[in-house]
This record gives sequence, structure tokens and C-alpha cells, in this order.
Amino acid sequence: MRLSSKIRVEPLSLAFAVFGGLVLLFIVAPLISMFVRCSPGELVETAKDAEVRNSIWLTLWTSMAATVIFAVAAIPFAYLLARKDFPLKRLVTAIIDLPVVIPHSAAGIALLGVISRNGFLGKAAGKIGFSFVDSVAGIMMAMAFVSIPYLINSARDGFLAVPVRLEKAALSLGASPLQVFLTVSVPLAWRAILSGLILMWARGMSEFGAVLIIAYQPMITPVLIYERFTSFGLKYARPVAVLFISVCLIFFITLRLLAREKQNA
Repeated sequence: MRLSSKIRVEPLSLAFAVFGGLVLLFIVAPLISMFVRCSPGELVETAKDAEVRNSIWLTLWTSMAATVIFAVAAIPFAYLLARKDFPLKRLVTAIIDLPVVIPHSAAGIALLGVISRNGFLGKAAGKIGFSFVDSVAGIMMAMAFVSIPYLINSARDGFLAVPVRLEKAALSLGASPLQVFLTVSVPLAWRAILSGLILMWARGMSEFGAVLIIAYQPMITPVLIYERFTSFGLKYARPVAVLFISVCLIFFITLRLLAREKQNA
């Protein structure tokens, strides 16, 4: 008895697959080209550069710190958006997405108006001898401003997927609203929350425009790449970009794999 192994391919699906291949090529081809044009020797020399290493480390930990600090407020806020209806809720939702749609250089200028020495937040910081401009705190503010919508939207979708009946059951058993949030809602929505945290961290780490306006120094890696490109040209900027992308990919893939292992556990 012979089994037919013929696979039926629909013309429409084939066309869509071709379109998908073109999109993937558009994304991957520039990255492959950049890696191919950078020799191992150039990467080694770049990795030995203390300025590059310090810049990459600064970028990694400031983006992570900004994500953790702002998550304390963003995750409860996402729960509120998922569970409560209130006046102007659609307007609030639209405001959350503003940092995604406005130019990030403009976002930096807007944020600078608040945290500069003449801004209300900057004045308050100045009274205690602190400044956001050209400081690590300013870098984290810029990173968080452009990336926090990813965490809020992802966490909100995760909370929306949690059955309300489970929260009501916990309340009927005597749990407080805070206990329900911490022991029922967050554990059930953790996959979406973790995904939002990773996206916020990754987006903050890649920010350039807003950080450039607020804190040119100390220099994060995207700003360093720009500075070397404008000062010395593509030959000196490319190895820094390749090294930074490699480090980012290692961290990003590791976090994704850890999240998957926890999901399968």
C-alpha cells in the first residue's frame, strides 16, 4: 500500500510566503552585511577598547535599572487599565502610546523641559544638589520614557487574559485586593509581564535620540557609535556596532530561553 506524500501548496499561501521571505531578507541582509564586513581582528581590537567596554556596560545596566524601577508603577497601572473602566480611559490609553509615535529627538526635547535645571523636576532635584542632565539618572529617564509603553501594553494584555472569576473567588475566600493582585493576577499574567519587561529593556537599551538630547555624557553605546561615525567614519563605527549587537543578542536570547524554560517547568 503506497502512501502519497504530495504536499498541496495553495497559490495564495505561496505568494504570502514569498512576501514574508522578502520582509525577512530586508531585516536580515543589512545585519549580515555588517557582520561580514567586520573582521575578527577589528572585533578583538574593539573589545579591548576600555571606552567601548564601559559604554556597553553602562548601556546594559542603565536600561535594566530603568526597566525595574519604572515597572514598580507600570505593572499596577496596567492592571488598573485591564480591570477598571473610568472616564477618559481611551484618552489615557492613547497617551501611553505617544512615546512610540513621536520622534525620539522630540521626545528628548520634551523630557528635557521637565528635568532640566529650569524644569519643575529639575529644580526639585537641584535643591538637593542633583541633576538629571548629563547624568546616569537622565539616561534612565530617557530610556524609560520611550520604552515604557511596551511594558504597560504587554502587561495589560496579560491581565486581560486572567479570568476575573478567579480573582473574585480569592476575594470571597478572604484575600485582600492586594493579595489577589500579588498571588493570583500577577502569577497568571507573568508571561506577558516578562515579555513586556524584556521588550522595555531591549527598547531602552537601543535608544539614541532622547538620550543624545539629555545626556551626551556619560556615553552609552548608541551615542558612542554615532560619535565615532561622525568623527572617524564607518570603518571605526562598524566594529562597535557589531560588538554591541552581538552582546545585545546574547542577553536577549538568554532571557528568552530562561523565560521559555520557566514556562515549560
